[in-house]
Amino acid sequence: MTDLTTAELSKAKTVSDDEVSAAVDGFLHDPTMSMFRFASGHTLDPAAAVKALEPAKAAIADPTQGEKYQRGMVRTAILLACPTAP
Repeated sequence: MTDLTTAELSKAKTVSDDEVSAAVDGFLHDPTMSMFRFASGHTLDPAAAVKALEPAKAAIADPTQGEKYQRGMVRTAILLACPTAP
């Protein structure tokens, strides 16, 4: 595991914003998604990232939360997670 978060990798242009969006879309399509590979070779477990961030976990568990809010919380969880380096 790297010490860098997805957000830091994005800022360094190692991971693109489109890739982050793809990881979010993948998780929202399949909340059990346990592996997302960025073009850089870094990997992330989106399901574990959401589970580790309580507000994101709560947002996904609550069907009354809107899709925009849920998407934002999943994105935050993914950006705060530390992907595994290649």
